Amino acid sequence: MLQFIRHYLLSVQFFTRIPVTGRLADWVGFSPAMLRASAGHFPGVGLLVGVLVALFTALLLLALPPIGSATLVAAALGTALGVLITGAFHEDGLADVADGLGGSVARERSLEIMKDSRVGAFGAIAVVLALLCKVALLALLGDLSAELMVAALVAAHVVSRTWPLLSIRLLVHVGDVAASKSKPLADQISCAALLTGLIWCFLTLALMGYAQAATEFIVIEWTDAGLLQALLQAVLASALAWAVLTRWFWRRLGGFTGDCLGATQQFCELAFYLGLALSL
Repeated sequence: MLQFIRHYLLSVQFFTRIPVTGRLADWVGFSPAMLRASAGHFPGVGLLVGVLVALFTALLLLALPPIGSATLVAAALGTALGVLITGAFHEDGLADVADGLGGSVARERSLEIMKDSRVGAFGAIAVVLALLCKVALLALLGDLSAELMVAALVAAHVVSRTWPLLSIRLLVHVGDVAASKSKPLADQISCAALLTGLIWCFLTLALMGYAQAATEFIVIEWTDAGLLQALLQAVLASALAWAVLTRWFWRRLGGFTGDCLGATQQFCELAFYLGLALSL
C-alpha cells in the first residue's frame, strides 16, 4: 500500500502542478522504475483533477444567478481551473501535434516541428477550438442537469487518461527520448501498470453508477439501464476518438511521442462529453 501511494504521488508530481515537495517528495522517492510504474496512475490523477474541477464548478453553479448563461460561465471557469492544475500539459501536447502533423507531411519534419517550443497557427487554432468545444459541451450538459455536468467532469477526466496507456502499450516511442517530456513513458508500459490504470477507470465509473442508483441525483428521468447506456455511449465515443488518433499516429509517425499522449487525452475527453450529450 505504501508503494502504491508513492507511485500515485509521483504521478501527481509529474502530471500536475499540485505541489509534492519537501519532506513529502523525499518520502516518495524517485527512480526510473518508479517513474515508469507511476504511469499506471494517470487515470487516478485524472480522478483527482476531475474531482477538484467538479467541486469548483458545483460551487460556481450554486453561487451564480440561476439564469441560462450561468452554466456557460461555470464551464469556462472550471475548464480554466483544470488547465491551471495540469499546467496546460495536455493542451501543449495537442498544440505540438497539430503543428507537427499539420505543418508537414514528411515524418522527420513533423517530429522536428513537434520538438519546437514555439506555437504555430495549427497549434493555436487546435487549442482554441478544443477549449471552445469543451466549454460548449459542458454548458450543454449543464443546461440539461447541473448534476450531470459535474458527474461528467469526473468521469471524462478519468476515462480520457486511460486511453493513452493503451497507446503506450500498442505503439513504440518515436520521439527524442533523452529530451522528451514523456521520458518515463518511453519504455513499454508493464501489464501491472496498465491493469492499475484500468482499475482506476472501472472503479470510478462503477462508483458513479452506484451513487446515481442509490441517490437518484441526476435530475433527468433516467432508469439504471438508461444511465448505463449513456455511460457506455460516452466511453465508446471516447474509444473511437482514441482508435482514430492511434491509427493516425501509426500511419504518420510510426509510433507516439509525449505530445501524442497529450493530444489523445484532449480528444478523448471531448469525445466523452459529446458521446454523453448525444445519448440524451
